[in-house]
Parts: sequence; C-alpha cells; structure tokens
Amino acid sequence: MSIGPTEGVTYGVTSGAQSTATTTGFGDQQVFLELMVAQMRYQDPLNPTDSSEFMAQTAQFTALEKMQAVADQTAMLLSAQLSFGASSMIGQTVRWYDDAGAEQSGTVQGTTYLSTGPVLSVDGHEVPITDVISVGSAPTITPPPPSGSTGTTTA
Repeated sequence: MSIGPTEGVTYGVTSGAQSTATTTGFGDQQVFLELMVAQMRYQDPLNPTDSSEFMAQTAQFTALEKMQAVADQTAMLLSAQLSFGASSMIGQTVRWYDDAGAEQSGTVQGTTYLSTGPVLSVDGHEVPITDVISVGSAPTITPPPPSGSTGTTTA
C-alpha cells in the first residue's frame, strides 16, 4: 500500500461548524514548516525535490517574516508618536467636527490612551485625536451668516 502526497497530512483546516483560529506570527511559521516536512516526507523517491527549491522557499518565508516585523514596529512607532502628540496638546485650543458635522472648539484638559488611539478631553467632550482639524493657542471659528442675510449692510 502506498500513501499519496496528501494522504495522512493535516493542514489545520476546520469545518464550518467549528471555530477557525487565526494563524499569525508563530502559527504561520508552524504551518509553513509542517507543509515543508510533508513535502519532504511524501516526495517521490525516484524524482526527489530539488533542495534549491526548499532554500528559495525558506528565504522567501524569512523575508516575509522580516517585513512583518518591520510593519509591526512601524505601527508601534506611529502609536507612540500619536500618544506624544496628544500629550503635547494639553492646554492648547483645538477645533474638530462633532457627530452632527458642526465645527466645535475648546481647550484640551487631558488625554486618555485607548486601544483605538488617544482621545482628548476637551471642555467635557471626548474627542479622538484623528477628529482634530486644527491646534493653536486661539483658533477662531467664524460663524456662518444668519440665513436670509446677504452679509452686506445698507446705510
């Protein structure tokens, strides 16, 4: 009895009724190594796989791993930069658009650091730092002219 190239090999696929686990970090490495070992174990002895292919696959996997590490470090750097930027806004006047689309302004009293990013405490309002449109010691908001007014005066 002979075993085919995919018989007896489990690839970590679950049925729709079971929960699926995300493979990130170590899980991706483990799956890659399991597939590589399965390829080596079930290869045709009369036509073995070229070792340069395995080396190329390993090099590609290592490069992908390093790129992921750089992406993770960049994300951490961005998070730290946002946090430091938020703390430097304390005491500053900021402007933002509220949920209704109206422009608001106020003085930043403090910051809170959430998993979604820094949130500024501005005169009793919680304002995500990504909603801030300007920062300054005294930005001014020019209110729109009253409706029905042309903005000109007559003498």
